[in-house]
Amino acid sequence: MASAEDASQMSYSEAPKLSDLLERGWKLFEEVETTNEPTGSNPIQVKVKRAMTALEDATRMVAQLDLFSRNEELEEISTADLKYLMLPALLGALTMKQVNPARRLELVQKGRVYFHDFLKRCKDYSISNFELPKPSEDSSGGPEEEGSGPALSFRQPDLITMATQRQAKIERYKQKKETESKLSEVKALVDSGQADDEATRDFYLLNIRKWIPISLDEIESIDQEIKILKSMDVLKQNAALPSEPRRPPMKPFILTKDAVQAKVFGAGYPSLATMTVDDWYEQHRKKGCLPDQGVPRRSDFDAEEREKEEKEKMEENDDAEALQKARDWDNWKDTHRRGYGNRQNMG
Repeated sequence: MASAEDASQMSYSEAPKLSDLLERGWKLFEEVETTNEPTGSNPIQVKVKRAMTALEDATRMVAQLDLFSRNEELEEISTADLKYLMLPALLGALTMKQVNPARRLELVQKGRVYFHDFLKRCKDYSISNFELPKPSEDSSGGPEEEGSGPALSFRQPDLITMATQRQAKIERYKQKKETESKLSEVKALVDSGQADDEATRDFYLLNIRKWIPISLDEIESIDQEIKILKSMDVLKQNAALPSEPRRPPMKPFILTKDAVQAKVFGAGYPSLATMTVDDWYEQHRKKGCLPDQGVPRRSDFDAEEREKEEKEKMEENDDAEALQKARDWDNWKDTHRRGYGNRQNMG
């Protein structure tokens, strides 16, 4: 089988070479992966799109050249073509870095397809020993069997399965760290330009093995996110449905002891009034506990006013008897102090 470099040079002399497309996309991905800028910022999203464009073009070129076949072994793949096995993993990682909340479900499903394609290719070539996850249509989008409705998702998790998954994740983490440690040693040799064909082949194989545990973890996270996103879509659809018209609030009612009480008072409160306001006032007046008792009434003030007016009228008419009486009263007040003769207020 011809290498990708020779095939790409024979065709499309003016188009970018396959190796250049992979190198460009890979470099942009490493810049996005190591930057301190937010993933959602515009410069990072521009780099993500540029990297995806280059790697998608490289993927189409690999498909046209038919570089890989299920009938061949890993040793039959040339060192120059080995690096193109990473294309789906890089595309999956870049897809997950795209920020578009409106298309999030579509993006994570697309990223899962890329990661699953990469793992399937690695499984076919026996690059590493791992359990291939189920395809997306079987794990999230397939039809539900009878009796396996949404209630199944709320079942108590299997402790044995959880323990197995946890142990598998720990093993993947150890494998990833071990691979990265070997990769750092080989990478220094490749970057120096002194690596032979065997060292270069080890470099690409280590990169592929590094992406296997990453892809497995990504698929596990994606499956959980897909369930959450679908549940959110269901909630939004239910919220968009027209709600039933609100019923007017019911008036409170109380059960009374008998029909007579309900007819008279209308409710069964024991503290409701059992007499009229006039009856209540008369009862308190007899007991002498009204707030205005002991205060002169209005009628008393009116009698005094009328008496004073009549006295003034008689004085104005020069009534001798009234005038003499008034003078005597004034003289008596001059010789007797106020309160004289009032024996009721004696101490």
